[in-house]
Amino acid sequence: MSKLSKGYADTSGGQLHYHHFAGDGVPVIFLHQTASSGKMYYDVMDRLSGRSMYAMDTPGFGGSFDPDDMPSMPQYGAWILEALDSIGINDFHLFGHHTGACIAAEIIAAQPARAKTCMMIGPVPLTKEEREAFREHYSTPMSPDSKGDYLKTTWDYLQGLGAHSDVELHHREFVDTCRAYMGRFKAYSAVWDQDFTALFEQMDCPLLLMCAPDDVLIDYLDRAKKMKPDAESRLLKGANFEPDQDPDGTANAIRDFLTKHDR
Repeated sequence: MSKLSKGYADTSGGQLHYHHFAGDGVPVIFLHQTASSGKMYYDVMDRLSGRSMYAMDTPGFGGSFDPDDMPSMPQYGAWILEALDSIGINDFHLFGHHTGACIAAEIIAAQPARAKTCMMIGPVPLTKEEREAFREHYSTPMSPDSKGDYLKTTWDYLQGLGAHSDVELHHREFVDTCRAYMGRFKAYSAVWDQDFTALFEQMDCPLLLMCAPDDVLIDYLDRAKKMKPDAESRLLKGANFEPDQDPDGTANAIRDFLTKHDR
């Protein structure tokens, strides 16, 4: 990973941290899931060496600032756009995983001409009732407590999502999730408040839709494909951690897709 560098971009909310692989072409902007950080894309970015790539730490996660209030999903998208402006990036390809896909939808809705393509793992074209059902399960805060019980709760939570197949992955996600215990609650709350379906229907850039069969969002991949019959699709491996557990498949999907659309 000799081409990896890190930096900070100024936004109206504070400094946003990013991970950068130097290279050529229109940059790919990677947006992570809750409660990871841009580190989840290192293996994929390494396999795509030679291309300009930025993995952003969403506010409340990784090395980025912590929002004071309860941000909306449009606000998360606006912060990412401000960061890209600060770095000097105009046009880009978007890649979003789970929550990152939701942020990508807001970015495209706000400034559609800048996004040349959009690639998503786990698109969420949910009904309002489905969003509320997810809210009940995934928005419970896991806050520090005096006995440290939240540490075991967090470790077990990640095991249930499939991180335990690789102890190093499990540990990294555990550290990221503990750091983002408030960011997790805020970002998930914004996800369930967002009408992703309406934003998704309006997208007209080239789309690549992906998911693993054991991802918690696999049931909605076919729905997304029916809504966007012209979109390309790819099944990956790796439960809810596809870029880590199937970096070759993820990188190959990106490479094949951008070969057709990187103009």
